Amino acid sequence: MKAHFLIFIVLLFGCSSGNNSSNNSNSPVDYSEETTSEDDSNTTPEYKLLFLGDSYTVGQSVCGTCNFPAQLISRLENSEISGDYNKEVIAQTGWTTTNLLGAISAQNPSNDYDLVTLLIGVNNQYQHKPFSIYEEEFPELLDLAKGFAGGDPNRVIVISIPDYAYTPYGENNPDFELISQQIDQYNDFAQSIAETNNVNFLYITDITRLGLENPSLVASDGLHPSGEAYSQFVDRLMPLAIEKIP
Repeated sequence: MKAHFLIFIVLLFGCSSGNNSSNNSNSPVDYSEETTSEDDSNTTPEYKLLFLGDSYTVGQSVCGTCNFPAQLISRLENSEISGDYNKEVIAQTGWTTTNLLGAISAQNPSNDYDLVTLLIGVNNQYQHKPFSIYEEEFPELLDLAKGFAGGDPNRVIVISIPDYAYTPYGENNPDFELISQQIDQYNDFAQSIAETNNVNFLYITDITRLGLENPSLVASDGLHPSGEAYSQFVDRLMPLAIEKIP
């Protein structure tokens, strides 16, 4: 009787162990976490950049890939933060701060840009607009730029106005010295407003003031920066962009 009972116990536990082994081998394995991690690592990051301005942003009289927005994106794509860069430009030759405000109102950009640049004011000076207009409208534009960057001033860069006095066109202007003085006035104001708002101010005006001694910095129209000048702008802009793009 005892022998039969022991045999029964052995058979019972043996079957139970076998069944557990079979169940374990056929149980589905959850690879979702591992797959998700692999998919994430293979996803190409996407970035949105917005460029606000006038002819100096459009790149008047240079090729489509020679202006500073295009050159900046090309360098970023080949940098340590490579990815898909989507560029939007709200700029046109001849625009003043008033024109740019109107265009922004019409286009209504989103508020999720990774980087926003603002370069505006030369046409206020060129068209002899009262400086008070710039004093009123530039801060408005900067507030909008911050909003397009999700309210983060660290993702906005104000770029100084080039000095067209140091071009063949400007050299022959009887107001040669006055042009430079007024460009300085505009830039000083823009810098003070940028710093008050904790926004970086990038000074590139000195590059354009080499235009007469280095003609390669002037476009074929004798007035605007060349592709080489824009390349030098980007030399200074690139470190800031890398620092700011999340």
